Amino acid sequence: MPIPAADRPRRGASKSPAWVKWAFLLLVLAIAWLAFGEGLVQRASEAGQPLVKTAKAEARSAGQVAAALGASANGYIVAKKRAALSADAPGRIVEMNVEEGSVVKAGQVVARLYADEHAANLRRAEAEVEVARAAEVRMRLELDATRSAVQSARSAVPPLQQDLAQVGAARTLASTLRERAEKARADGVGTRDGLDRAHGELQVAEARVASAEARVESARQSVVEAEARMSAMEAAQVESSRRVDAALAGLELARATFDKTLVKAPFDGVVVLKDAEVGEVVSPNVVGGTSARGSVVTMVDFASLEVQAEVPETSIASVSEGASAQVYLDAWPDRAYPGRVDRIWPTANRTKATVEVRVAFLERDEKLRPEMGVRIVFAPKDAPAATVEARVLVPASALVRAEGAPFVWLVVGGAARRRVVEVGEGRAGKYAILAGLEGGEVLVLDPPADLADGAMLRLEER
Repeated sequence: MPIPAADRPRRGASKSPAWVKWAFLLLVLAIAWLAFGEGLVQRASEAGQPLVKTAKAEARSAGQVAAALGASANGYIVAKKRAALSADAPGRIVEMNVEEGSVVKAGQVVARLYADEHAANLRRAEAEVEVARAAEVRMRLELDATRSAVQSARSAVPPLQQDLAQVGAARTLASTLRERAEKARADGVGTRDGLDRAHGELQVAEARVASAEARVESARQSVVEAEARMSAMEAAQVESSRRVDAALAGLELARATFDKTLVKAPFDGVVVLKDAEVGEVVSPNVVGGTSARGSVVTMVDFASLEVQAEVPETSIASVSEGASAQVYLDAWPDRAYPGRVDRIWPTANRTKATVEVRVAFLERDEKLRPEMGVRIVFAPKDAPAATVEARVLVPASALVRAEGAPFVWLVVGGAARRRVVEVGEGRAGKYAILAGLEGGEVLVLDPPADLADGAMLRLEER
């Protein structure tokens, strides 16, 4: 059946105008350019740029530079002479004379414990010594008087003996005269009166001899008695001296007991820790279940400060006893303290795989404090440790040694820039830069031989 004229499409109605197609095509191309065109251009431009690895120039302190250039280890400052002070007897603190940081001298009283009873015993012991010494003086005086009496008694004997000799001679004469009178009387020459007189004179002489003998014997007895008294006084003198010794021993005991309540510094040093306060009880034998403190203060001798370092076993071969070393404080890393390896432990720590080394300071100042962290750089045996200053460290692969002075390639704005540098000592793949860099610059590693100043670079992602 034929289609009605009204339902037939008009000629040319299905065709779009040509400009619409071109506009649509241009729109698609614009969108594609915006999405991919810039990247394609960049990739096309980068296709001719070298791909390089980079690293930053590292600004290091003197200690870090020295550690990178030599055998080194971390450590701490410790005190060779350190003591936690406590009383020799338990007691309550009644006086504290120091604080943290106090400088004390050997023998200085750091703290006092309650000691009224001990002080009273000490005063009594002192009084007993005085009494014993007074008794000894009295005994000495009495002994001296007795010795004088003995000397006097002894000196009285010789004159009496002389008198005895004289009266003995008189008796002998009287006896001779009587014998003559008796003979004369027997011969009829003498008289009775003469005989009686001679006999009376003999009796008088004999009486005088008896009296003289009695006086001599009395004097001798006096000497014996005086000597006996002197012996007794000498024994008493020895006893009084021993009493003085006993009193002095008692005084020493009382003083020692009293001194146990005084906490004294055993050496010159600095108080680094106060472990107790006034009113607390301290005891030298602290056990569980008690509130007593074990120590009063902790002090160290700053003249004995040294460095304790744990050197890895892999580096211990580079360390020798007596060798020089440089010590850098973590707090002040640009200052080097000269030192010397003092001791190397005879055993290793199997857990840490390290060997303990002690380094003695050859120079000290007020900056050194116990437990401060340090970095130690060791020098070979019989070689002085070189003094190192703060430097910039760069990898060896960043240095170019061609065309005269050494230089490096910097990455500035994506382009290569040549920078001449002054190179110092190198070790372990790094070199110290003495001049030319400040640290933080981005360097080209293993730069291509044909790299030109200003050339654009592609940086390898790390």
